Amino acid sequence: MADVAGSNAGRDGTRPGARGEDVPPAERTSLSARARDAVRQRIVDRRYPQGARLVEREVAEELRMSRVPVREALRALVGEGLLELLPHSGVRVRRLERTDVEHLYEVWEPLAVQASRLAARRVARAAPGELPGTAALRASLDRAEQAARADEGAREVAAHTAFHEEIVALSGNPMLARTMEQLSGQLQLLFGMREEPEHMRAQHAVMFRYIAAGDEESAAASTLLHVRDSRTVALRSLFDDA
Repeated sequence: MADVAGSNAGRDGTRPGARGEDVPPAERTSLSARARDAVRQRIVDRRYPQGARLVEREVAEELRMSRVPVREALRALVGEGLLELLPHSGVRVRRLERTDVEHLYEVWEPLAVQASRLAARRVARAAPGELPGTAALRASLDRAEQAARADEGAREVAAHTAFHEEIVALSGNPMLARTMEQLSGQLQLLFGMREEPEHMRAQHAVMFRYIAAGDEESAAASTLLHVRDSRTVALRSLFDDA
């Protein structure tokens, strides 16, 4: 089994000509980011199910990469809370327990509300046509509706995630964006595990309307309602509990 914490540089299992140590730092960072995104997506769509042990060598072979960027990617995903270190070596996909979901919503709720408030405030203060972010929000809503009609769950989850990320981007607050980035993977996983009732898709449309109108208090209130409904649905879907 591979040890994510490190391995002997001369025996890291990389393919000939693909040794991670010989790759320039900037390129290795790019490879690590690609590996992180690929593994995160496999966790979110449950190709790597909860509790599954990930072996560095096998993941590297699957992604057709050397083990060095994969090792860095797995470490990063431990930091995101999607993977957890095993007692001796390696990692496994973290299981979301009820308390994990509750803690996630406790943190996400005030951040999501503030993001909507700030986004609406920026829209209200901007000159007409100055903020293209509202168009991106509208586009993510349209993609979610198309995916729902086609019963394409993974694409719908991606669109809903993008909607919330676009609100954060529109808020214009880089500290908020960095904080939310730490929650992004766990939120994607959670969105993919729970059902998405039609009334919650409609709530996104209401949030968009208030943000696009520059009504920050209504945007914040509608977001609060949405996040609390999302929590109720998640607990009921995952743990048969409201």
